Amino acid sequence: MSDLTKLTIAETRDGLKKRDFTATEVVSAYIKAMESNRQYNAYVLETPEIALEQAKASDRRYADGTNGALEGIPLGIKDLFCTKGIRTTACSHILDGFVPQYESTVTGKLLSAGAAVLGKLNMDEFAMGGSNETSYYGPAVNPWSKNEKLVAGGSSGGSAYYGPAVNPWSKNEKLVAGGSSGGSAAAVAANICAGATGTDTGGSIRQPSAFCGVTGIKPTYGRCSRYGIIAFASSLDQAGPIAKDVRDAAIMLTAMSGYDAKDSTSADVAVPDFESFLGQDVRGLKIGIPAEYRPDGLNAEIAAYWDKGIEMLKARGAEIVDISLPHTKYALAAYYIIAPAEASSNLARYDGIRYGLRVPGQHLDDLYINTRTEGFGAEVKRRIMIGTYVLSAGYYDAYYLKAQKVRQLIRRDFIRAFEKCDAILTPTAPTAAFPIGDKSMQENPINMYLNDVFTVSVNLAGLPGLSLPIGLSAAGLPLGLQVIGRAFDEATVFKIASALEADAKFVRK
Repeated sequence: MSDLTKLTIAETRDGLKKRDFTATEVVSAYIKAMESNRQYNAYVLETPEIALEQAKASDRRYADGTNGALEGIPLGIKDLFCTKGIRTTACSHILDGFVPQYESTVTGKLLSAGAAVLGKLNMDEFAMGGSNETSYYGPAVNPWSKNEKLVAGGSSGGSAYYGPAVNPWSKNEKLVAGGSSGGSAAAVAANICAGATGTDTGGSIRQPSAFCGVTGIKPTYGRCSRYGIIAFASSLDQAGPIAKDVRDAAIMLTAMSGYDAKDSTSADVAVPDFESFLGQDVRGLKIGIPAEYRPDGLNAEIAAYWDKGIEMLKARGAEIVDISLPHTKYALAAYYIIAPAEASSNLARYDGIRYGLRVPGQHLDDLYINTRTEGFGAEVKRRIMIGTYVLSAGYYDAYYLKAQKVRQLIRRDFIRAFEKCDAILTPTAPTAAFPIGDKSMQENPINMYLNDVFTVSVNLAGLPGLSLPIGLSAAGLPLGLQVIGRAFDEATVFKIASALEADAKFVRK
């Protein structure tokens, strides 16, 4: 029997239906792979016993014909999703030992579809970060590595976003998996889960997917319930899948989606079978290319692959149209006011009284201060402080209210753009994966924030966006393209992404 961990979800599903192998055999293969690939630090908690019990139950359901859509498929769960009876910490010290007594709606749907849970996946603390380096458990490691020394200088050595490169990277240098869903992307790329859940607040599904050469989609805001997902920024957070290819992402998203009365932001919108749209003709579709996403200094390799993607769709009969998203240049600034403001409010609940870490003090105020000082990492503290500042008296109108107005302008830009096109094609990230501990990122947080330059506007507008690998850089690292769709039109996004995937012929690691 070939290595079962190399199969996609679709291939595994078909093999299980044909009884070529059992769910127990599949889960056992992934457990073995998971245990022998801990160098990637993708999992912060492994649950092999639970997964095996779930696999045995799946085998019984296959025997009596009651199997679900994801029956026997081993998944990894981002540590932001509450899982009943399984430790959930958002990779923060302040939630040490927290074991939820309820299940998030998304993971509940996956379990109801028959999935097996291999464990909880690494992430940036409270989803705040772009490299998975803010995790209390240390960074997830990208399974990809460079195939040659990258020399500083020229278009590959730096960009207008980051300034000039300082030191050449060595071939053996460990690379970031991206963030915040870095553990999810790394685990899928390393074949130590068949698929994974992620969340995306400003690019946290799409950017790590691009860095790790896998596929991830942030669906329309409200498509997947947020109930049971530890909140970062409530008006921006959205759950979605990270998978080996476009088909697997479609299968997972169909299972994850749906209205939930427990979530006031959940949309009561019908969920189509997204898999059924794959392979459909894209002839006649209008693909928008925003001028603002090609600034001076854009990495030449990324620009070239973007042009290649445009030519692929044009060759299939799609019409390429130029569009403008004029307020894009304000998206990062607006995002890094709105998201920290919401984070400062959401994280106020972690006080050391009810659950998680408690650091005693002489007085109640001391307990609060000691617990939050020790429990939160530097990036989380930074965002709490920014958020508290922009919400404070005298600054609310100047910063937070103005950012919300900019958000509406960005949303209107997309509405106008979609009057001319059916979907938008852009790069996913301005660079390939960079080294863990990169000084330019560590010493200036703004450089890290700039990784989200192509993704945050999609969250601000509440639209669906999918990242898929399009090719490799000269250094052998994956690069991704992003397909952006109208609200609740993930079907068209999947249709276009499957066409790009078929023509790109990207070879998974």
